[in-house]
Order: sequence, then C-alpha cells, then structure tokens
Amino acid sequence: MKNNDILCRLRYTFNFDDDKMIDLFAKGGLVTTRADISDYLKKEEDENHKPLNDRLFAMYLNGFIINFRGEKEGGTPPPEAQLNNNIIFRKLKIGLNFKDEDLLAIFELVGMRISKHELSAFFRNPNQSQYREGKDQFWRNFLEGLQVKY
Repeated sequence: MKNNDILCRLRYTFNFDDDKMIDLFAKGGLVTTRADISDYLKKEEDENHKPLNDRLFAMYLNGFIINFRGEKEGGTPPPEAQLNNNIIFRKLKIGLNFKDEDLLAIFELVGMRISKHELSAFFRNPNQSQYREGKDQFWRNFLEGLQVKY
C-alpha cells in the first residue's frame, strides 16, 4: 500500500482534522503546513498530489505513537529511511497499545481469521525463518478492521 493511502485511512478512521494532522507530524519531528497535509491526502490523479516518502511517513507514525502513548524517555526515535508493511503494522500496534488478542479481534471484525502464530510471524526478525512479509491485502483488512472498531 502507498503511504498516502494509509495516511488518508488513518485520518478518517480516527477523525483527525488538519490541526491534529499537523500536530502528529510535529510530534514526530516534522514541521508541516495545512497545504502539505491537503496535498498528501489528494488522489494520485490530482496535479497537486504530493507523494509521502517513507522517511516523512515514519515521522508521522512516530508522532502517532507519541500522541497515543506519550513521549518516550530519551526523545523521539529517528525515523526509518525505509518502511515496509510490517514496520508500519508494528508502529500502529505500539501506538494503539494493542496486544495480540486485540489484533486478532480487529481481523475478526472483517471476517479474517488468523492464528497467534501467523500474527507473530509479522513481528519477527526478518532474518528468522518464521518471518513473514505482510502483503497489501492483509493490511487493507487490518485498516478496514480499525475503521469498524473506531
């Protein structure tokens, strides 16, 4: 999934207005404007669409975590230069303070049944044999489950 699409879904799921979006980016260490937020949320076909690169989206997700969990001792962690679905999923899990049971319940809301073992594979070290890369459809279901819950 594209970062802009996830940003848009999170905004509408949690009913964040422009000021809240600006605040989330700021908490992650990025000063942004209303125009930037608007451009990130526009459809790709729009000439003013601005792609949200991994580093900027990592800053937003760090701000998301700080918003829901509070600031970590030692300051804001540096943003990742590259994101994948598993890292994004982990950051959302941390930010929302979800346990495995909470995640499984979210998937249940959209009719997707997975086991704890399948779920834990997404959070493993990529060098482990049990590691599993999350595909886009899996994360779409998770985001849809979040929308149902919130």
